Amino acid sequence: MKVVILCGGLGARMKEETEFRPKPLVAIGQRPIIWHIMKLFSFYGFKDFILCLGYRGDLLKEYFLKFRTMHADFTINLKDKSTIRFHNEDHDTDWNVTLAHTGLRTPTGGRIHKIAHYITENHFFVTYGDGLADINIHRLLEHHLAKGKTGTMTGVHPVSRYGVIDYHNDGIRLFREKPLHEGWINGGFFVFQRRFFDYLDTDAVLEKEPMDALIGKKQLALYRHHGFWRSMDTFKDAKQLNALYAAGRTTWMVWRDPGAS
Repeated sequence: MKVVILCGGLGARMKEETEFRPKPLVAIGQRPIIWHIMKLFSFYGFKDFILCLGYRGDLLKEYFLKFRTMHADFTINLKDKSTIRFHNEDHDTDWNVTLAHTGLRTPTGGRIHKIAHYITENHFFVTYGDGLADINIHRLLEHHLAKGKTGTMTGVHPVSRYGVIDYHNDGIRLFREKPLHEGWINGGFFVFQRRFFDYLDTDAVLEKEPMDALIGKKQLALYRHHGFWRSMDTFKDAKQLNALYAAGRTTWMVWRDPGAS
């Protein structure tokens, strides 16, 4: 199964980081967030990726072209530069990464539509290039297959950015600082049958008409994820994720936890 990652957005809400690079290359710790996302899927055995590029996609291509030299020590003979010996490599080099330019302003569903020819399998994953979670990908897939629907969306309970006040007649009855949302929201980890491409065209917004069409035909299942989830929408989000990383609270890095699988 292939993992489609949407990497083409402008990242307009975090210009401090995205003025000169695409959001998926914003670093969390020592590695860009796209690496963390791919590492999650790789941990569960899914190592065939399709990156839908748009804004500053050339930098993502450059990153993966130089991936080994950026993340490992190496010895090079300057007389014969074709001979390079790499040291202390991790297992990321067995990834297969397709980098597909899908347009600067193409909407999310349109980007998936444009890479349809790269997918021949019956099922595939889709996720965004800016969300981290400790989601068990095996369980997500098992749930999708058991439900037999065209698509499965992961629902999450995010922490609110603000405190919530309950009041009556100008008197505060309850105040909760940054509570969990009471409802479920789109967590950005999807599984689709290949027939989902029938719902897409170049102008499709994944989160609108295609989802509405699946819901109308009762072809969209919900997988509830109760664990860690964060989306990096703003510069503040990036700072908070880096603060978690610096404090060692890297819940999403399940590949460091032998019990995660």
